[in-house]
Amino acid sequence: MLREGARRMLGQAVEAEVADYIERHAGERDAETGHRQVVRNGHLPQREILSGAGPIPVCQPRVRDRREGMKFTSAILPPYFRRTPSLEALIPTLYLKGVSTNDFPEALCAILGEGAKGLSASTIVRLKEVWEKEYEAWQERDLTGKRYVYLWADGVYFNVRLTDERPCVLVIVGALEDGTKELVALMDGERESALSWKELLLDLKRRGLEAGPEVSVGDGALGFWAALEEVFPKCRRQRCWVHKTANVLDKLPKSLQPAAKAMLHRMYQEETKVEALKVYEEFLALYRAKFPKACACLEKDNEDLFTFYDFPAEHWIHLRTTNPVESTLGTVRHRHRQTKGNGSRLATLAMTHQLMMQAQKHWHKLKGHELIAKVIEGVKFVDGVAEAA
Repeated sequence: MLREGARRMLGQAVEAEVADYIERHAGERDAETGHRQVVRNGHLPQREILSGAGPIPVCQPRVRDRREGMKFTSAILPPYFRRTPSLEALIPTLYLKGVSTNDFPEALCAILGEGAKGLSASTIVRLKEVWEKEYEAWQERDLTGKRYVYLWADGVYFNVRLTDERPCVLVIVGALEDGTKELVALMDGERESALSWKELLLDLKRRGLEAGPEVSVGDGALGFWAALEEVFPKCRRQRCWVHKTANVLDKLPKSLQPAAKAMLHRMYQEETKVEALKVYEEFLALYRAKFPKACACLEKDNEDLFTFYDFPAEHWIHLRTTNPVESTLGTVRHRHRQTKGNGSRLATLAMTHQLMMQAQKHWHKLKGHELIAKVIEGVKFVDGVAEAA
């Protein structure tokens, strides 16, 4: 019943579109014969449009346009149109969520019924080629006029089937002046070396990113921080507390980890920097004698652990961790495991780019984003509160 109703509505819409086109050009006639230049000419062969309700047969009117260089093209049923937009979106969604190319026919038939035969694994092969071109074009986009106030950086390793190498994909997410978060950079590097990060940051500058961020958030990978100091020397550094907590706990016995974790959480959740440093000193006094490695791990990044206190309190939840990158990369890792890895380096980058762009649609603005203007102006914040002018 749904398919029959859709067939009738689609047929009526196309008939109305053709009638309108012919009526608009009814006055145009051949100078010699006086015959109308635009007329109906029967129907095109019947074709099926695959929809979420199944295949819909359509018989489209044919239009003869005798004017030189002119041709009628339906906006409702363009040439080679075979699937509704909802299905065009379904294909990449299934693939990005972990359905492998070989499982596509079975998965689509389960969703759409036997009418889904037109959607096959070969569709994904063509789709990946399009994604690779989109990624390459995105890599060269112009960044002139962009202003990223905060940056979050991280790297993720992938296994690639067609090579023995295990490339590290370097990812940067940024917060714009209006608080919107977006994917800034995505490229593969030689592990997480300073040279790879420097190449990435310099490429951003080459494409027009003039102003550096106010603060960058990342884990303890020394490569990123060394590159950042060279390319954007005025940018302040904030170490990710999630990574730091995991690294410190890894150097403590399991029996002590719950209590130590609670103390580390208190350390970065205090209302003031002074109180946070008190807990910091308590931790060192408690564990230094028996567990010097855990304390050395905490002390190593002392200067960069509490930077967030010098920014608006509303932004602390965003600045204390690399979660904007980590949460999305978790989805990327899951997708990669489901398909036993991508076939090539470019396919890996294109797939990661598509997943990140899909996730970006659901990213929320920073809390208290209206305070970003004050950060850019250079207003000083003490324990999250702006100082009076």
